[in-house]
Amino acid sequence: MKFTVAQSFDNMTIRDILKSLKLPKKELHLLNMSKAIEVNHTPSQLNTTVKEGDVVFLPSSDAESQYLPSYRYAKIAYEDDDIAIVFKPKGVKTHPNDLKESNTLMNHVRYTLNSPYVEPIHRLDQETVGLLIVAKNPIMKKILDRMLEDNEINRIYRAQVESLLPIKPQTIDMPIGKDKFHSNKRRVSKTGQRAVTHIIDSHMLEEGVCELKIKLDTGRTHQIRVHLAEIGHPVIGDPLYGHSKLRQLKLESYMIEFIHPFTRKTISISIDDLE
Repeated sequence: MKFTVAQSFDNMTIRDILKSLKLPKKELHLLNMSKAIEVNHTPSQLNTTVKEGDVVFLPSSDAESQYLPSYRYAKIAYEDDDIAIVFKPKGVKTHPNDLKESNTLMNHVRYTLNSPYVEPIHRLDQETVGLLIVAKNPIMKKILDRMLEDNEINRIYRAQVESLLPIKPQTIDMPIGKDKFHSNKRRVSKTGQRAVTHIIDSHMLEEGVCELKIKLDTGRTHQIRVHLAEIGHPVIGDPLYGHSKLRQLKLESYMIEFIHPFTRKTISISIDDLE
C-alpha cells in the first residue's frame, strides 16, 4: 500500500506514524524485515523521517481473500486505494460460512473491486441492510480493526420499533450471550459479553411506529435487536425477537463516519448518498 504524508504526520518517522495508528508490533517487525519500504520511490526504512506530501510505499503481504467471485456487482458507496464502503442488501449474508459459497456480499465485493484482498471490518445480520466497511489490504485491516475496537468509527443505525410515544435518548448497557435454548438466538445474560447501544434520537413515523437513530459502541451478534426487545420495543418485522411472522426487519446500517487513518480527512457516508 502507499499513502501521501498528511500535514499532521509532517517531520515524523514512518515508524512513529504507524505506531500512532497502533499498528501491531508484529506488522511493524515484518515491515522492518521486508527491506522494501520506499519514500518517493527511494528505498527507505521505518526510521526514515518524512515530510508532508511525501509518498510512502509499504509492502503488503501477498495475502489474497478466498471469497469466490460471484459475477454480481456490489454497490459501492465509497472507495479509495485502501478502503471501500459497500451496501449490503436485505437477505444477503455478509460473508460465506463455507468457502464454496458464492452468493454473499463479500463474494460480490470480490468480483466488483479491483483488489485481490477484500475483508469486512464488521458484520451485518442477514436481514439488515446498509453500509459496511471493507479493507483492501492487510495493513489497513489491522488499523481499522483497532479503530473499531477503540470506538473511532461511528456506526449509526436506523430502526423502526413498536411504540406509542417517542423513545427518550438513552444508553443500553447490557451484556449479551448465547441463548442456550435456541442456537441461532442471543439474549441478555450476566455471563455474556458487554454490549453498549446508544439511542440518540427518535421520532414517530405513524401511530405505533417510532423510528430510532442508534449508535453502537460494541458489535455483538443481534445486539440492536436483543437490546430493543429487552426494553420492550422490538424492531418491527423481527420474527426472532419480536412478534412478526414475516422477515421484514426494519433495521439499517444508515451512516458510517470516521477519520481516514492516513489522509486524516473525515469520511462520512450515509445511505442517502446512494439515492
